[in-house]
Amino acid sequence: MKLKADRAALIKALAHVQSVVEKRNTIPILANVLLAVREGRLSLTATDMEIAIVEDVPAATSRNGACTAPAATLYEIVRKLPDGAEVELDHPGGDAQLALRAGRYVTSLVVLPTEDFPSMTAGTLSTHFVLPAQTLRGLIDRTRFAISTEETRYYLNGIYLHQTESEGARVLRAVATDGHRLARVEEKLPEGAGAMPGVIIPRKTINELRKLLDEATGEIEVALSDTRIQFRVGPVTLTSKLIDGTFPEYERVIPRDNDKVMRVGKKDFSDAVARVAAISSERSRPVKLSLARDLLVLTATSPEQGTATEELDGDRVKYQAGPLEIGFQARYLNDITDQIDKEVEFLFSDGSAPTVVRDAEDLSALYVLMPMRV
Repeated sequence: MKLKADRAALIKALAHVQSVVEKRNTIPILANVLLAVREGRLSLTATDMEIAIVEDVPAATSRNGACTAPAATLYEIVRKLPDGAEVELDHPGGDAQLALRAGRYVTSLVVLPTEDFPSMTAGTLSTHFVLPAQTLRGLIDRTRFAISTEETRYYLNGIYLHQTESEGARVLRAVATDGHRLARVEEKLPEGAGAMPGVIIPRKTINELRKLLDEATGEIEVALSDTRIQFRVGPVTLTSKLIDGTFPEYERVIPRDNDKVMRVGKKDFSDAVARVAAISSERSRPVKLSLARDLLVLTATSPEQGTATEELDGDRVKYQAGPLEIGFQARYLNDITDQIDKEVEFLFSDGSAPTVVRDAEDLSALYVLMPMRV
């Protein structure tokens, strides 16, 4: 293969694909990127056997062919070339090294056989639909903070995406939970998703997809089966295996009769939580919420530093139920309120029961938070 490509286009694609490559793998070919020139275009592919990412790059091609080169090394070389450089890649075939030229810079890289490079793109994906990039970003951003990192409960290590019915309408719903908090977000069901299976998208896939969505506009093509999912984001195609497990019946843990309602401004509340929690360096330190009529007192205590308290009164808090004391981990509170725009609505039952948290102006998202003993 032989081609010339602009450094800016090449470095952008290499940044995407090399982030999928596992840095500590025992299979040498998985450290490489597959470079292929066919029909006048260059495509780059990387995989860790769980995720595969393919990106097409504009290039002036003069000879078809393919080879594999060390992804991290190639990325570092291209990254350090000057802006505006034209990069020439030349591989005559077989075991010959890959020559890279840019201006007066010349280097060569050892290649591995292309036939050793694993393919994840074979097989059919039965469900196809499209989502606006902004919608997919919202589904991810409002749920991924609740993904579990506990490997023994592997079926919680991702976002559960499925179609269901909500208040008489068909919806696409994303759910994540780590057992301490739960995030449930729904959007109108896109055309073509009516028969989709419920799937658990792994955390690493979610993180790689979210990076791609930073640069995306327009519609994202989604295709899936019960074992794989694929996202087409502009010139990039991300294919991933799904978590082979059963997501728990999450509806059971969502309280239905919490009747003590508090509304508070998002900024007032999150700033107050941050200030009182600053008394302790422990991330798991609880913040106690003491509620009375139109009054919220937040308190945090540290054995080393003492106690911090802040009051939010009737101008900023609306609460009409009886007195209540309940504690939550400060970080969990802020993870949820970060997803809310202006006003937070808390629905309590008592000081030891799960609490429902919502955006008062957007009921498409619902959060459940388990209290801590304080």
